Amino acid sequence: MSSDEGETKGTAEDATVSEDKKKTFADLGVVDVLCEACEVLKWKSPTAVQVESIPLVLAGRDVIGLAETGSGKTGAFALPILQQLLDKPQAMFALVLTPTRELAFQIAEQFEALGSTIGIKVAVVVGGIDMMAQAIALAKKPHVIIATPGRLVDHLENTKGFHLRQLKFLVMDEADRILTMDFEQELDKILKVIPKERQTLLFSATMTKKVVKLQRASLVDPARVEVSSKYQTVEKLLQYYLFIPAKYKDLYLVHILNELAGNSMMIFMSTCNTVLRTALMLRSLGFAAVPLHGQMSQTKRLGALNKFKSKTRAILIATDVASRGLDIPHVDLVLNFDIPTHSKDYIHRVGRTARAGRSGKSITFVTQYDVELFQRIEHLIGKKLPLFPTVEEEVLVLSERVNEAQRAARLEMKDLEESKKGKRKGKGGKLFDDDDDGENAMGVRKRIKKVKR
Repeated sequence: MSSDEGETKGTAEDATVSEDKKKTFADLGVVDVLCEACEVLKWKSPTAVQVESIPLVLAGRDVIGLAETGSGKTGAFALPILQQLLDKPQAMFALVLTPTRELAFQIAEQFEALGSTIGIKVAVVVGGIDMMAQAIALAKKPHVIIATPGRLVDHLENTKGFHLRQLKFLVMDEADRILTMDFEQELDKILKVIPKERQTLLFSATMTKKVVKLQRASLVDPARVEVSSKYQTVEKLLQYYLFIPAKYKDLYLVHILNELAGNSMMIFMSTCNTVLRTALMLRSLGFAAVPLHGQMSQTKRLGALNKFKSKTRAILIATDVASRGLDIPHVDLVLNFDIPTHSKDYIHRVGRTARAGRSGKSITFVTQYDVELFQRIEHLIGKKLPLFPTVEEEVLVLSERVNEAQRAARLEMKDLEESKKGKRKGKGGKLFDDDDDGENAMGVRKRIKKVKR
């Protein structure tokens, strides 16, 4: 912990937020061309973490930033990196490490948008995409590399001519999650081959023992920025729970989707199998739903996200692969179909809505098996959640249509599994192949009459 931690820690979040309202990006020392880029992106004023971090980074300090999800962390490191790149242009200037592929592409989009008028070149290096295409992109000497640790190590060890010996900036975003995903070995390898004379920024939602250890190993006299001193959800998020029998979860899901039709929704589930089954069930009922899970190929995952972002699909059904970091501005509702096993994941899931000052709503299904997990969540966020109002008779009237849709989904799943048998031989027998998102499953079994909503 640095000597000036007390100055930068954000002792009262209210004070930081009020500062936030008074200051502009120009007040933080951001140059005109980047201020104009912020205006184009409709970033009206800096967030609390940006107010605290940007001047420190521009002053050359290492920074460890602790901030809640949706707080504008990407801007907090992207703006000062681009500004210093303007002063001293060079290839391989900055490396941003992130835990997931989706987050890597999102960070790249923000760098490209902010640097669109200054000719910024960005390369994304993640798994699930052809190594040769990435090697060609790296050979073009990008200014900024955004990477997942595993694939970056693959390139450092196997791509001829690729090195990071000139690197000036290292950013570790979502550091706590990088470490919980067991990338410690890869991080050690990366830290050994990059210059010790560099500026390092570490951003994390939580300060775990592993993050403290990483901080000590990689940062020099860091200034600490903390805009949230405890786990919390944003004020404009309306949070509810529904206590229901486990066997009626699909019924209540369909009821809520009908009640809140017209809203953009993310539905979180615990397994890939449940995600695909539910997507098929909802499509047979006429809902515009798209799945996102870890066993889809990167192309399909990005395709699903783009359909949801562009509003061609109103419902995104996902595992926790989508719970952190993704910034989708128009999410009106987060529905926890399966309660998260780890209470902190609840914060990240509901953080997909009510972002950047907007309002939002979350509903968590609690069955007879989830009471203890739900109580832990309430204890963590320090509040008792109200019950979401429903009328049981209105829900049960959907039974026949939902039962038929469930049967249709099971038959589609069976057909998908049978169609994969040829591909699965010798490959471990997974239900999902790399290119399957269930998008084409509807209509495979033409003898099933499409269930109408």
